[in-house]
This record gives sequence, structure tokens and C-alpha cells, in this order.
Amino acid sequence: MIRIEQVTKRFDDIVALGGVDAEIAENCIFGLVGTNGAGKSTLLRVIAGVLKPEEGQVLVDDVPVWESVQAKSRICFIPDTAMFFSNATADVMRDYYRVVYPKFDAERFDDLLEKFDLDPKRKLSTFSKGMKKQVSVLLGICANTDYLLCDETFDGLDPVMRQTVKSLFAAEILNRKFTPVIASHSLREIEDICDFVGLLHKGGILFAKDLDEMKLGIHKIQCVIPDETEEAALLAELDVLQKEKRGSLLTIVVRGSYDEIDRKIRARQPLFSEILPLTLEEIFISETEVAGYDIKNLVF
Repeated sequence: MIRIEQVTKRFDDIVALGGVDAEIAENCIFGLVGTNGAGKSTLLRVIAGVLKPEEGQVLVDDVPVWESVQAKSRICFIPDTAMFFSNATADVMRDYYRVVYPKFDAERFDDLLEKFDLDPKRKLSTFSKGMKKQVSVLLGICANTDYLLCDETFDGLDPVMRQTVKSLFAAEILNRKFTPVIASHSLREIEDICDFVGLLHKGGILFAKDLDEMKLGIHKIQCVIPDETEEAALLAELDVLQKEKRGSLLTIVVRGSYDEIDRKIRARQPLFSEILPLTLEEIFISETEVAGYDIKNLVF
């Protein structure tokens, strides 16, 4: 397990991370989402031991990551922009990873290069962005570390390749001790593959929850309640995250259990009501609006 304890990271006067607390369990896929500049990439670098926090610490099974060879050997980090040696080929990077990661599976890497139709002798500088990303992911998987930190893993990959990478991650989890941590702006990709999701906003973590459990605890409601007094009373007793009214149709996003919300709505004698499931994107928007990141204030 990775434990993040009160991690604070500053760059001059900018607080990139402010007292972040979170836990990442083993053998799950953890998605890290957030607003622009929320600190996702910085947090991944702190977890990997690339950056040292000013306060707090990151532990892998109770071993602090910073300056610990033991802890770092269990983590592989794939940055947003693929980083390779000048004029390097996939073969050169394979040999380098074999030195850095003792469990690196060179034979499997060569096999995957062939399956992905990537030339091991061709200079990586001539590859497209998507091809470079593929090589980075294959290097990360074949490193055979317990944790793989991925910054914008799916950026630049075509739909077929995105699905292939997801399948690779799923197969790794089934076959060995493996935990991918994926930071992405693509909430659709996160929703498709992740078991747990952490939401960062302005350097702090708003929540880190099981994705299915999170969806069960937040709902979108559309209803028509003719009596405005009854409508106001309903809004007062619900935990409302977001509200919009067009004509007589009230649309709200609410925290709570389905049955309890349904009971409270029916008690107000609505002409019409329905409770709808939310996508991760809708949950993201609702939670960040509560935190003060309201798109209406930005646009209008």
C-alpha cells in the first residue's frame, strides 16, 4: 500500500500540493483526476521519489520513498512526455531498464514490441507521439514493479491502442502483484478502467473513493413540484451539490442513499420525478463546483 501523509510541495511562492492525504491499495487501478494545475503530475513525482516534499511523506508498505532504494525499486514512473536518451532505440532503452530494474523482462518486452509492430532498431526520436507513448508503457509494464505511475497514459493513443493498454493493465493485475496509478484529464478513460478515484483541486485532495461506491452515493434528480414551499423544503433537507431550474423542471445533484432521497421526494408530492445515474464527469463537475470551481462564474 502507498500512504500519502500530509504532503506539501512548493515551487517558490506556488503551493502545488497542500497537505495531501491519501491511500492507494494494492492490486487495484487508481485514477487521479483534477482541475488544471491541481497538482496531479507533481503528486506522481513525489510518490515516485523524483521530488522531495517540504512537509509530509510518502510510504510504500511503511517504508519512506524519499532516498530509499528499496521503496523506489517497487515503483516505475511514466511521465506525460516520453523521455528517452538522444538517438536511442527501443533496444537501447530496454538495456537501460534492465540495469535500473532488476526484474525487467527483456524477453517479454521484445515480444510486445513485435506484437505492437514497433521497430526495436529505429530511433525513437522518429516515432510519433502515440508510438513513443506505447514504448513508454511497454517499458513500464515489463519493469515488473509493484506500482506503475502513469501521467496521461492514454494521451496520443488511438482508440484501439487505448483498449489494448487497458487490457494489458487488467492482465497484469490478474497475473501478479501490480497497481497502476493513472493521472488523466480523460474522465471517460478513468471511469472505464479504474476501481478507485482521487480528485485533486488546488493542491488538495477532495476525496479518494471506490468508484462504484461513489456513484451509489451521489445522484442526479429531475422533478416537478408545483408547490414552491414544498420545493424549498425539499431542497433544505437534501444535501444538494448542484441546482438548476428551467421553467417548472428542477434538476439537482444530491449526496445520499437512493432510497432516502426517493422517499423525501415522494413526500413532497411531485407531478414528475426521476433519479438518474451520474457519469464520473458529472460527479467531477459537481464536486469541484462545491469547492468553488464553478464554470458559470468562469464563462458568464
